Amino acid sequence: MPQFFPKSANMLALLTLAIVALGAGGGLSALLITSRSPYNTQQGMPIGQPVPFSHKHHTTGLGIDCRHCHYSVEVSGFAAIPPTKTCMTCHSQIWNEAPMLEPVRESFRTDESIDWVRVHDLPDYVYFNHSIHVNKGVGCATCHGQVNEMPLMWKANTLQMQWCMDCHWNPEVNLRPRDQITNMDWQPPADAEARQALATQLAEEYDVQSKVSCSVCHR
Repeated sequence: MPQFFPKSANMLALLTLAIVALGAGGGLSALLITSRSPYNTQQGMPIGQPVPFSHKHHTTGLGIDCRHCHYSVEVSGFAAIPPTKTCMTCHSQIWNEAPMLEPVRESFRTDESIDWVRVHDLPDYVYFNHSIHVNKGVGCATCHGQVNEMPLMWKANTLQMQWCMDCHWNPEVNLRPRDQITNMDWQPPADAEARQALATQLAEEYDVQSKVSCSVCHR
């Protein structure tokens, strides 16, 4: 039977297979890198809002506690977005004619909510309960970063599954006393033994356990 292909075809076939394998591997690597990049997660990117609300000004500058606005964070799965009347408690007297705050005044006049853009927006298939984390000793800054230093709000962390699991595998390292939950300046003891002792104490006191079952977050 005559030979249809020259011997060089063998090398060409191997080269083609190698190119396909490298292309598939490169494409998969590019996909993984892109999925974890700020382009996809929006980590570290300030998010535009209808009103340029500054957490830095209100928390660091004025000393307002997180729970003044996010009043349900200790008792509910949702941290709550404050109603416009909360803003107007101050801004009916202060900066009450500032053009940048006109959307706030209009919202108050019309009783129509401001269309705030959610910065920390988990997929619908992920269950997250703020009150559970807060009451177990996980501080606001652990997930949201140094909010007291943010003129505009951005995601300090990716909020991807791997990031969540890093904490769920070993939650002790992220615990703090409950009365320090909203304290953005709180730091664990510098001494390693004291730090571990505090973490162990809080984990026992708050009954903190490693929760890694799928049903914990996917219900």
